[in-house]
Amino acid sequence: MEDEKKVYLGNLEFGLTEEDLQKSFDEKHIAVKEIKIITDKFSGRSKGFGFAEFDTPELAQQAIDVLNDSEINGRKLRVSKAKKMAPRNDFR
Repeated sequence: MEDEKKVYLGNLEFGLTEEDLQKSFDEKHIAVKEIKIITDKFSGRSKGFGFAEFDTPELAQQAIDVLNDSEINGRKLRVSKAKKMAPRNDFR
């Protein structure tokens, strides 16, 4: 996913699915290219955040403007520009 076309989706209800998010984007008439909810690699449970990718940076900004602070399943969604993850020094 390209960073300028990618947004962070935070404060997701743990039972929320990618399909639920897709419906929310569809209801707001925002064309999303890809949605990914991040899950724990061992339990498979949602970590409460994810990312969405769009065809243009303008659509990504529209998603931020329209969906930030909107409510899905009783929780206020946090939507912002995605940031590059810092490299991890995980030597297990």
